[in-house]
Amino acid sequence: MDMFVVGQSAETKTKITKELTINRMGRTGADVLSTPSLLKLMEECCIEASDPYLQDGYTTVGYAVDGLRHVAPTAIGQYVTVKSVLTEVDRNRLTYSIEAMEGDKQIGVATHKRAAIPRE
Repeated sequence: MDMFVVGQSAETKTKITKELTINRMGRTGADVLSTPSLLKLMEECCIEASDPYLQDGYTTVGYAVDGLRHVAPTAIGQYVTVKSVLTEVDRNRLTYSIEAMEGDKQIGVATHKRAAIPRE
């Protein structure tokens, strides 16, 4: 766990596809990024931020998401950039602050907690 330092970060960029959307309006063209898919993108970004610092034989598992807010829609074909920043290290527990953006528009925020555990 000595390799983890507050401030470490990762950034991912994802093109929104039909598989990541929901259409609650039932109208053609009203497909937008679903909240579960946004959470998936956020968790994947935190994994990217943690994996390079893990000892051999270890992985991380998510155990909490706090303050998740999905504040704006994102249409198919648009790109979402997610940035996660490590804000706390407590033994094997990692806390990340996450922001999701579509261009210069914030579409989501959350705090995510992961624990580093042996694979075996």
